Amino acid sequence: MAVLDYGSGNLRSAERALTRVGADVTVTADPRVALDADGLVVPGVGAFAACMAGLRAVDGPRVIGRRLAGGRPVLGVCVGMQVLFERGVEHGHDAEGCGEWPGTVEQLEAPVLPHMGWNTVQAPEDTVLFGGLEGQRFYFVHSYGVRDFPLGSGGVPSPLAPPLVTWAEHGDRFVAGVENGALSATQFHPEKSGDAGAQLLANWLGTLD
Repeated sequence: MAVLDYGSGNLRSAERALTRVGADVTVTADPRVALDADGLVVPGVGAFAACMAGLRAVDGPRVIGRRLAGGRPVLGVCVGMQVLFERGVEHGHDAEGCGEWPGTVEQLEAPVLPHMGWNTVQAPEDTVLFGGLEGQRFYFVHSYGVRDFPLGSGGVPSPLAPPLVTWAEHGDRFVAGVENGALSATQFHPEKSGDAGAQLLANWLGTLD
């Protein structure tokens, strides 16, 4: 499997965490390698717009789109999750995301930012990603998030099953994870979340062909 190197992310931490749970990992900026891997992890730290610029430089949005069109798994982490949404608004700057999900990344409404440290999540009953992890805590470092997830909550009917959305709270509620067919993502850092993060990564690896 591959970890996408586009100049933003805890690449070696992600590599070590995945290796720990049995994955054979390649860190790569090569679009062909990223496209052909059994699974692709898209990490991310920093500003939304900067991450999108880095992704475009390695043809990341096209690689992600092509993988998903073929049902090939992708896992976004932290800002690597945020860029999967339609847009991000930071410091008054409105940037276009990959658009795999509707929704806007915006500053959390909380008395203390960034949201840094361990927090619990509320996962849906049918979750695979959070299987066996009820009540566990995960490590977050962020000031921005998705506070409303419109897909599957009314609006245009779809023949496809709606995404499974996991929530967390810091000041207000925000999306902590999404499971949507081949596309999964977490706002927290599984690679920094100890045994709970390792179990989540193992759960994700178990969904790969």
